[in-house]
Parts: sequence; structure tokens; C-alpha cells
Amino acid sequence: MLAPWCEFENAEEPVLRHGLTAIDWWDRNAGGVSRQGTLVVTLGRDRRELDRFARRTHGFEEIGGNRLAELEPDLAGRFDRALFFAAEAHLDPRAAMAGLQSGLAERGIAVAADMPRDPGQVIDCRGLAARDILPELRGVRGEMLVLRCPDVTLSRPVRLLHPRVPIYLVPRGDGIFMLGATMIESDRRGVVTARSVMELLSAAFALHPAFGEAEIVETGADARPAFPDNLPRIGRAGGRLYANGLYRHGYLLAPALAMQLADHIDTGERPEFWHETDDQR
Repeated sequence: MLAPWCEFENAEEPVLRHGLTAIDWWDRNAGGVSRQGTLVVTLGRDRRELDRFARRTHGFEEIGGNRLAELEPDLAGRFDRALFFAAEAHLDPRAAMAGLQSGLAERGIAVAADMPRDPGQVIDCRGLAARDILPELRGVRGEMLVLRCPDVTLSRPVRLLHPRVPIYLVPRGDGIFMLGATMIESDRRGVVTARSVMELLSAAFALHPAFGEAEIVETGADARPAFPDNLPRIGRAGGRLYANGLYRHGYLLAPALAMQLADHIDTGERPEFWHETDDQR
């Protein structure tokens, strides 16, 4: 999801500022960006969650059930209120990565699996694996499911708020949806837990009962690298440049982080996300 306004609900100002420019960047450089906005809904018993979300962000239109039904006919009659973030977008991350690699190949830049013998300038982007030089990094585990549910059609991501298990559902086309949102303070990687699967599927069923008949196509879990303030950093450690700590904002902040890093290499000026260690101050 390219959802800077929604993410601003519990993020710092740079996430919103750079996230707003990320949508155009991905569209220019990878293509496949769908600019249909985001819908945020909640069940009747959790209406306060929608009010809380609205107070903590901007860039939305509060809509009623009729307008919601116009935007997403398959949700007609299920919710009487929603927040519509019209300026947000979404993409398929795997297709986006393939688009970036194709663009690099057209410019004669190869993506290699192994380090060359004489690499020259090395930029360390290893995520959690870089804790050998960045001890402040911590893991924030995320888990997701990919579902096939041809009985439901959605044009845009839908966030279902819940005080304990909020979810997002992102359409990928042809009845395929990515369902996720678990955020656990843990660096454990590997398979999705049974509890998370049950909670995610229960929330999807609450959004639309047809998801009870969905086919689970894929499960996935990994740990996002994050610093204590949940903002990324550029700096020097272990004798090399690094860029790390994008937390849950990888696609929103990666373009800005990469451009700041490139400018630093060209000019030597310290970018916004620059971080000095104690021995460098």
C-alpha cells in the first residue's frame, strides 16, 4: 500500500511528507500503480476506533453508506460510515520489483546475487542482518496471507479497524487479495502462527462473509528492521555506508532514502536521515 495519510495515524511527519512523493516515484519508475484511494471502515461495536483514526490523520473524506456502496458495491449495506483517502494508491510489490529490475537492465545495470571481487563503494542494506554493525536495530514481525476469493470484488485497499486486530485487505486482481497487518515486537522470522491466521481470517470474514470460502494461496512472515524512533537512517558503520530501519514504511520511504543516499555520495552533504554514532560526533 502507498498510504501516507493512513500511516500518518501512528507515524512521524517525514513518513507523510516523503510518502506523498513516493506514489509518483513508483508510477514513473516501476509502473502498475493503482490510484483508487483507501477505504477505512469499522464494525458497529468499534465505531470509536474510526473516530480515533480520523482525529489522528488528515486527507480523508468522511462518507456514508450510500457513497461507500458506490465506491465498493460488494460492501453495500455492510457499513454506514467510512473514511475515504482518495489520494492514496497501491501496487503489487513483486511486479514493482520486476519493473525496477527491468528498468535497470535497460540502462545496462545488472542485479547480481554474489558480491563482485572489487565492489568499490558498498552500501549496506541488509536489514536485520546488519545488527552486527547497528546494534540499535530491532525486529517488528509482520504476517500476511494471500487469498483467492472470486466472490468478492474490491477496487482499492480496505482497512478494517479493530482495537486488537486491525487488518488491511489489498486487491491484486482476478479475485486475489493480500491480507495482513499483524505487527509484533519480535525478530522471529519463519512461518505464520496459527493464532495470526485465525485472527486475520476472522477479521476478513467480518469484513465480508464470502472470505469464509476463500482459498489460502500463500502465507508469509518476516521481521522488519526498525530503529527506536521507527525512522530510517543513513550513516557510516563497519567501514561502509548503510541505509536501514524503514520499519513498516518500506515502499513509502525507500525512494526518498535512496535519493538522499545518492545525493550524499555525489556531494558529501549530510541528508535528512543522516545519523551519526557517538564516536563520529
